[in-house]
Amino acid sequence: MRTSHSRRSLTEICRCILERANRISLARAWLCPTILACSMFYDLTAKLLTGELFNFSSLQGTTTRDYTQMNELHERYADKGLVILGVPCNQFGHQENCKNEEILMSLKYVRPGNGFEPKFQLLEKVDVNGKDAHPLFVYLKEKLPFPSDEPMALMNDPKCIIWSPVCRTDIAWNFEKFLIGPAGEPFKRYGRRFLTSNIEGDIKELLNTAN
Repeated sequence: MRTSHSRRSLTEICRCILERANRISLARAWLCPTILACSMFYDLTAKLLTGELFNFSSLQGTTTRDYTQMNELHERYADKGLVILGVPCNQFGHQENCKNEEILMSLKYVRPGNGFEPKFQLLEKVDVNGKDAHPLFVYLKEKLPFPSDEPMALMNDPKCIIWSPVCRTDIAWNFEKFLIGPAGEPFKRYGRRFLTSNIEGDIKELLNTAN
C-alpha cells in the first residue's frame, strides 16, 4: 500500500493492511538491540478507539497499512481482502494530543477536515518508540529495522526525541508504514515521505500471490 497525505500523528500507522489467501496489512524508527515481544504478527493484540480488544489473529492469512489515500486504497481493495489499520501516536511533535474518543471528530473537522471519515480501522493511541512501545511496533521494527526507500532516515530534529531508550530502528516520524505479507510476515517498511498510494503495486503483488 502507498500513501500520499500527512496528518498529525497516525504513524504507523500506523496504517496496517493485511491479507490471508487474499488480504493485506500495514503499519510503521537508530541500532540498539531489541527483544522480540512476539514471535508472530498474528499473536499481537491492540485496542480499538472504542476500547475493544483487536486481535491480529483475525487478519490471519492476509497482508499491508495518510488518510485520503488510505480511504482510496480501502475502496479499491477491501472487497479483495485488504485491511488497513491506522495507529495514532503522540510521540512526534505532540501532534496527536486528542484523547482516543476525540480523534474521529478531529479528523472530521480539523485535519483532514471537510467531513472526512476514515473507512479503515483506527486503533487506540500508543507509543511506537521507547520503553513503552506497543508490542506491535517492537515486533515490526525487529523484523524490518529500516524503511526500504529511506534506510538512513533519522529524526529531523533530535530535540523532538521525547522517548528513551533511543534506537537506530526507531520510527522517525508520523506516517511510516509497514506492509505485512499473507503469512503474517512483515514484507516491507516505507518511510514517512513515501506516498501511501505508491504502495498499491506491492498490495497487488501480495494479493496476486495469495490468489
